[in-house]
Amino acid sequence: MDQEDRAVRVGIAGLGRAGWGIHAETIARLPEMFRVVAVSDPDASRQQEARARFDCRAYGEYGDLVKDAGVELIVMAVPSQLHADYAVAALENGQNVLVEKPMANSLADVERMIAAARAGGRILTVNQNYRNMPVFLKVREIVASGMLGRIVMIRIAWHNFARRWDWQTLKEFSGGQLNNAGAHFVDLALLLLGDGVEPSVFCHMERTPVYSGDAESHAKIVLHAPGRPLVDIELTSVCAYAQDQWLVMGTQGGLTGNGKALRWKYFDPQALPPRPVDRTPTPDRSYNREQLPWVEVCYEVAMDDDPHGYVKTYRDLYGSLKEGKPLAITAESVRRQIAILDQCREQNPDM
Repeated sequence: MDQEDRAVRVGIAGLGRAGWGIHAETIARLPEMFRVVAVSDPDASRQQEARARFDCRAYGEYGDLVKDAGVELIVMAVPSQLHADYAVAALENGQNVLVEKPMANSLADVERMIAAARAGGRILTVNQNYRNMPVFLKVREIVASGMLGRIVMIRIAWHNFARRWDWQTLKEFSGGQLNNAGAHFVDLALLLLGDGVEPSVFCHMERTPVYSGDAESHAKIVLHAPGRPLVDIELTSVCAYAQDQWLVMGTQGGLTGNGKALRWKYFDPQALPPRPVDRTPTPDRSYNREQLPWVEVCYEVAMDDDPHGYVKTYRDLYGSLKEGKPLAITAESVRRQIAILDQCREQNPDM
């Protein structure tokens, strides 16, 4: 079997920022695994651009792409409110589906998508590429190592101050911080909390003038489950003094940093002298003081050729499509995320 026969035949629905800038670019880097054979986009100039680059079929209507018998995998990069209906149509037609985040607008839509995939025996996955980003992999490794002790709190900050006026500021297109950034960071928070955890949710959202549309530009989400760390997530376009993206607090140390560099420090509790409660007055009316035996590590995140995890996401998917390997990012694992985003919206009905 030659290389072309081994390649997954891909149809890309939507040639905007994600469809062209993420998916088409990544597929072009993996010619031995994937080949763009068809695309759909209502913009004729984008269709022509795809024909010129990939020598593929190009359609103005998504319905024509779904009917293309030469397509094995449809990459769903259309506006968010179309994800569920378009994915179900493809799955019912026998295609596998990779859908952009957010997977869908509601838990009910996710259930429809999963049911369609199961009924047809097709693969349904989601581009939760942040799971494969080097910075998250390192944070997860340090948290799991136990060197920081019991993790008390994890804070995730997605901070900037910037005006925005495109379609992703509009509720009619499922815009706003919750879908744009929350679909990534709530997903990561759930991975850190662990399988089977259904945390309680608090969410506050605001609409501010930095977004020209009517969707929220600021969201605060707090997740809590017994015996697990408290997770505090801030997603905002109104922070003039951005904080580090990651802050982890543990009983033996902590971690902080961002996508380029992390640092953490910790100590060995066995190296500390016992400190039983002392009810006598402290010398000179002072506070308790001691020098902890800190070990500190500064770590530069490897800026390799896949800093956003796109290539790893596609390589993993190829293993599932062609080699029978377990799916790395299952729809069921993303279902938990969408359930939390649903609760956030329920708590903010005016948004």
